[in-house]
Amino acid sequence: MEFQNKQRIVQELVPGRQVTLAHIIANPDKTLYYKLGLDPAVEIEKSAIGIMTVSPAETAIIMGDIAIKSAGVELGFVDRFSGSLIVTGTVSEVEAATTAILDYVQNTLGYEICSITRT
Repeated sequence: MEFQNKQRIVQELVPGRQVTLAHIIANPDKTLYYKLGLDPAVEIEKSAIGIMTVSPAETAIIMGDIAIKSAGVELGFVDRFSGSLIVTGTVSEVEAATTAILDYVQNTLGYEICSITRT
């Protein structure tokens, strides 16, 4: 039979309880706002974009809540399916929100975190 030589591979996603990216973009070009689906007319005054990814993905909802409550940032995008979060604000607001998020997920939820990177 031709099925005897075929292997069946089962792949599973096991969420790692970790923040895999925490990046701050200072003074982004308005083109980047367009490409991210953000309104540059409103957002360009903010001067920074914060990008984070997390697993399990639903944690992005909690991270968005912490970001809003900890600093004067605006939510640009929250995806509970991919675990992506984008926030905008001044550089200091985005940095404060990112730091608050990382502190909470590490100390309260027990997640592994990455360091904050910047461009």
